[in-house]
Amino acid sequence: MKEFMSGSVKFDKKELENSKRIFKSATPKQDVSWYIKWTASVFILMAMSIRGIEGLQLYDLIFSILGVAGWLVVSILWKDRALLILNGVGLIFLVRNLFTSLMS
Repeated sequence: MKEFMSGSVKFDKKELENSKRIFKSATPKQDVSWYIKWTASVFILMAMSIRGIEGLQLYDLIFSILGVAGWLVVSILWKDRALLILNGVGLIFLVRNLFTSLMS
């Protein structure tokens, strides 16, 4: 029987599977969506870190578009309608702002 550690408490595999008190992540781990979501999250954090800095608005938009597009792919893979709507509409707004920025 394998044992798993959570802090200083040990749980066996059956206990983990049947417990409603032990936190288990609901999202897939180590599949393609896992890598996309973390890469997209890094792009969004990069965009947020330069937001409002004069002269870096174009990079903010590009990093935001890459991050939101990545999360849009994840929402499609997960078939999550809330994420799909949020990131689909967000991507439209960001691309519109990019075109407006490039045309002015």
